[in-house]
Amino acid sequence: MMEHIKQAAEQTKVVVKLPTKWINMYGDFITKNAGAVGQVEGALRSLTYLVPGGLKIYTRFYCQKSPTYRRTATTLQIVQYTELLLEMMAKKKGEKARWRLVVLLEAIKAVCRLVLMRLTNSRPLLTPPLPEREVVEEKEAQEDEALASPPSERSEAGSEQWTMPRTSLTLPPLPSSDDISSYLLSKVLTADDIKPPKALLHRTSGFGEIAEVMFILRPVIYAVAMSYWSQREDGKGKTDWRPWLLGLSIEYGARQLAKHDLERRRPGGARGLTQLEREELKKRSWSLAWWTLRGAFYENITRGMVQGFASKLKNKPILDMIGNFVEDYEYLWAEFYFPTATL
Repeated sequence: MMEHIKQAAEQTKVVVKLPTKWINMYGDFITKNAGAVGQVEGALRSLTYLVPGGLKIYTRFYCQKSPTYRRTATTLQIVQYTELLLEMMAKKKGEKARWRLVVLLEAIKAVCRLVLMRLTNSRPLLTPPLPEREVVEEKEAQEDEALASPPSERSEAGSEQWTMPRTSLTLPPLPSSDDISSYLLSKVLTADDIKPPKALLHRTSGFGEIAEVMFILRPVIYAVAMSYWSQREDGKGKTDWRPWLLGLSIEYGARQLAKHDLERRRPGGARGLTQLEREELKKRSWSLAWWTLRGAFYENITRGMVQGFASKLKNKPILDMIGNFVEDYEYLWAEFYFPTATL
């Protein structure tokens, strides 16, 4: 990971000065655990299959309907993909330049989200705002390989095959009843499958709309607070609790306000949500856990726990790999703002 970051910085003619220890550890880790790294990369690519289908349908609908939505969402994702590298570049010029860039990028992202909210008639925002690319190359290659193989090679090892007496050809086994049931269940339509894209997310109004705006503006307010209090000469720097408490209060308050508005205005409350809305709320609930890796909470509490956990795994087979992995990420969490940003 550190090597990838260094290469990216060199391509932009900026040399990121990182401890040699991190770079050497990463190189040794990749060399000694090439198989495990390949499995992890494959697992990460497979996560795209867990994205709900309604998310792709909804976001694809607005991308096709509104060029402004597509351009705004694209701008938002470009900023998200490059924000960490830009922060590293700005850090070379000092903390003041770094925090100015962080606030600027958070402001740009907030403006993009407010525009997307306006284009969708005050509907809650989705993460990500663009439909993700469907990876079909591996599946197509497997199908082509299966078609090119003879029936005997396509059947599973140890399964029963039937050999035709006259031609001596073997037929592949029939699928099990469990496979047939799973296939049929996957084709069953739900209530959300027949809804138009606009009905997958309900419009917000009143306190619900205020809660969504608070949720969008929270990163900007938190970044401004961190920039101000962490650089005060008479302050406590990154260990100051005020930015952390302010940011968490805004996010939690927005969540509670939206929940109250939902129970008051929507029939059935949370039970009346679509599958897409439930998935988005679940993502936002998990995002609250990232506050344990931000600001004063991380500096005063979590950092010592993470470092102690990593040190206990040192010089132990297999577990040492996990310890090195945690240490690599601990460096990013401690030194930069965007690795723990959720929006």
